[in-house]
Amino acid sequence: MSSQHTTCTKPDQAAPAVHAHVRSFVRRQGKITAAQRQARVEFQAKWSLPYEGHPIDLPQLFGNANPVVLEIGFGMGETTATIAARNPQWNFLGLEVYAAGVGSLLNRIERDGLTNIRIMEQDAVDVLGSGLAESSLHGVHLFFPDPWPKKRHHKRRLIQPAVAHLIANRIRPGGYLHCATDWPHYAEQMLAVLAAEPLLENRFSGFAPRPDWRPLTKFEARGLRLGNPVADLIFMRRPTRAGPSAKEQ
Repeated sequence: MSSQHTTCTKPDQAAPAVHAHVRSFVRRQGKITAAQRQARVEFQAKWSLPYEGHPIDLPQLFGNANPVVLEIGFGMGETTATIAARNPQWNFLGLEVYAAGVGSLLNRIERDGLTNIRIMEQDAVDVLGSGLAESSLHGVHLFFPDPWPKKRHHKRRLIQPAVAHLIANRIRPGGYLHCATDWPHYAEQMLAVLAAEPLLENRFSGFAPRPDWRPLTKFEARGLRLGNPVADLIFMRRPTRAGPSAKEQ
């Protein structure tokens, strides 16, 4: 496949302006291994794309019209690579701001021969606001985001009403949002915020049972051993036309 990726803006899909927001992450000069650094040198042009501030032409980016799932904050890429390998009929756009994680996922892509993943190093709110068209996504994954546990930092949590609306707007009707966290207070906040978003509908009564298809990561396994409860939340984008709810269909 070509190593050159381009983006375009369709005249009838102009992206809304992104307002100033509190970032849900802090850029740190974290540790990066030699292998991760080398992967960025060798493979970044092949599997990554720059943020250009206008909607990505997703079929052009992936070379097909398969459904696209947005992975927000994929960490070291373990879960993203596993899900992508199990679902070759889907495309995955992974967002991560930490160089070590990007290098790790690039190595996994090459090692496992995956062709349905692309990577962007950019704040998710920027990408949601002006990098993706309305109703362009099949789904969104947000697994174990930074919980910002101190009360004065709760404003930095990604799931806030404005961001929840952006996410919902970018998911096609019938598509889904799947979040997971091991911080009970953040889980309750997510549930309240997502339940209040008019475009979304909870697929379950409260929290969702842990789906078998979500891989158990080392991070999650360690948390479970320490007794940290894990909450899954699965919401769907409501149909645009009036009619029976998804639960009734």
